[in-house]
Amino acid sequence: MKKTIFVSLGFIVSLLFSIPAFAHFQMIYTPEIALEKGGEIDLKLVFTHPFEAGHTMDMGTPLEFFVVHKEKKTDLLDTLKPITWTSLTNSGKAFETSYKLKGMGDWVFCLVPAYYYDEGEGIYMQQITKMIVNTVGAPTDWDAEIGLPAEIVPLDKPYALWTGNVFRGIVKSAGKPVPFAEVEVEYMNHMPMMDKNAFAKEAKAEAPQDAFVTMCIKADSAGEFAFGIPKAGWWGFAALGVGPDTQHDGKELSQDAVIWIKAVDMK
Repeated sequence: MKKTIFVSLGFIVSLLFSIPAFAHFQMIYTPEIALEKGGEIDLKLVFTHPFEAGHTMDMGTPLEFFVVHKEKKTDLLDTLKPITWTSLTNSGKAFETSYKLKGMGDWVFCLVPAYYYDEGEGIYMQQITKMIVNTVGAPTDWDAEIGLPAEIVPLDKPYALWTGNVFRGIVKSAGKPVPFAEVEVEYMNHMPMMDKNAFAKEAKAEAPQDAFVTMCIKADSAGEFAFGIPKAGWWGFAALGVGPDTQHDGKELSQDAVIWIKAVDMK
């Protein structure tokens, strides 16, 4: 009897460890980021699992939210409005805003979110996120180092990528490159429906195995990484635990750097 119980417990433990732990990704989303002209755009801030449109975490009030355009920083924190975002499995607290793009060039939207406690892992997370919008094709700030505690500085324009191009970036911590940083990559597989504050049920791709859901690549000794883009759409890159802060409220903190890019098919 004891042997049977022991075997059963062992089976349950092995089963638990076999359940995939898909990656958390902080999103700053707007439908199009390479625009022919300026105007007002809508933005959604959601903390979720983009490939599976899985569990959406409750966001606390962000610590910072701002945009940089032609080296000028504009605080947008007071413009955020709370919303409820619906994934395929649950609903979670998120935020939205709108912003009017005036003129041409790059707008670098930056989010320093509130600390999120992951009970399953027993750690805090803070995914410091960038998303860049361009108008008229005139480059201004896309490759600027903003000075975030954890940051991915792009080496290719995140908004001007054909499917099949390579996207490169440098992972930095307090301005210094992070050698051999671990970078998770996920595809936004379910399109956000802006009017419904929800992910679409239909998936754009099917992963043959869990390793394809959250891909993991490593930066080199200079903190630089490269990724060949296999499919049109949005891709998120999260450099894990690269920020200078490693603890919050007496517990371990993973201070991550996130950037979003969008690729399009050549027609």
